[in-house]
Amino acid sequence: MQRRTFIKQSSLTIAGMSVFGSLLSNTKNSGAVLSVNGKRIEQRIFELAKFGVDEKGRGYRIAYTKGDVEGRAWFMGLMKKAGLNPAIDAAGNIIGKRNGKNPSLKPIAFGSHIDMVPDGGNYDGTLGSIAALEVIEILNENNFVTEHPLEVIIFGNEEGGTIGSKAMVGDITADGLKQKSQSGLTMAEGIKAIGGNPENIQSCIRKKGDIHAWVELHIEQGGILEKENIKIGVVEGIVGIVHWEVTVEGFANHAGATPMNMRQDALLAASKFIIAVNEVINSVKGTQVGTVGKINVQPGAYNVIPGKVVLGLEIRDLNADKIEMLFAAIEKRAATIAKDSKTKISFERQANESKPALTDKALQQTINTTAKSLGFTTKFMQSGAGHDSQHIAAIAPAAMIFIPSIGGISHSPKEFSTATDMENGANVLLQTILNIGKK
Repeated sequence: MQRRTFIKQSSLTIAGMSVFGSLLSNTKNSGAVLSVNGKRIEQRIFELAKFGVDEKGRGYRIAYTKGDVEGRAWFMGLMKKAGLNPAIDAAGNIIGKRNGKNPSLKPIAFGSHIDMVPDGGNYDGTLGSIAALEVIEILNENNFVTEHPLEVIIFGNEEGGTIGSKAMVGDITADGLKQKSQSGLTMAEGIKAIGGNPENIQSCIRKKGDIHAWVELHIEQGGILEKENIKIGVVEGIVGIVHWEVTVEGFANHAGATPMNMRQDALLAASKFIIAVNEVINSVKGTQVGTVGKINVQPGAYNVIPGKVVLGLEIRDLNADKIEMLFAAIEKRAATIAKDSKTKISFERQANESKPALTDKALQQTINTTAKSLGFTTKFMQSGAGHDSQHIAAIAPAAMIFIPSIGGISHSPKEFSTATDMENGANVLLQTILNIGKK
């Protein structure tokens, strides 16, 4: 049900200015705070979920696949109906524009992505995209024109490496375009498949200052908000992510003929290393996480002592120096394990790391105050998952709004956020956009 809230015109101020004062003059219903249509948001979540379903009924709207192409076409159709006249830039990003009262002002941009992981959920990225369109439609329905121009941006291939947003800030290389995507196409081939032009990828780059502000609404993808019964998460930053390939080298030998005290068991050393990672990460206060999520054992036979093990190590935190400190401690523990087990442990840092990205503090406060004015509890928190916003933060003040993920589940068919929580988040997005536009 659409929720309407009625307040006195001077009920709230931010930085000495009325939050809602100038908002009311253009609306059809003078005195009413603009509010999103929650039913329409949920209906469109379900409609978009129909695109990219595989033969087993699983969600498979992988970037650059048929489902992605069809879902994007459906979304662009809605954007056209909303007067956004969407265009596709060279990286495959969909961009729709709405004029503001003052064309000399830089645009306020908001949106997300609609591609998904294999057998993923229906809310990751989709909510922020559909809510962005909802903001435009509510403004249209109330004949409200913002001071700043507005842009709805739907980034291409977020799940496969935040390709669209990286391209927009100039972080896509020629080698990067040659990499294979989940679809089986190279990034360049995939960008062409969705209407982009990888040969002219530089044309989509935005310079610092080209965007007045960027705001992304997203599901939390974790269980903190639900556990603490908090309605809105105000994201302080998006963690940096660093990967290492860890190689443990022992000596492959006959499992029956080699006594236990004469073995150089690479898997046994690797097991101790995995435990050491967990102990190091937990030894320091904070919200950092460390994971060994990949393991390959060679030669991989019942009757052969493992001679080589390759592991995948990942560390995430909002502080880049802390990541380096944790890795140094892990490296030290690894040296001790290698010595005791008569193995060799080496590390190769991977090139796909992402740096921590802090969100804009002024935008954080605007979101927090706005959410509270609408009656929602809030929590300042970090994002443990990567997002397009971390790249856009390099060229514009950026912020993110989180809503609860039921059970803390994401990247899964069981991913779910309630219609009420989605409506709440979209209303915070709407009012935040309006509040930013008055400053």
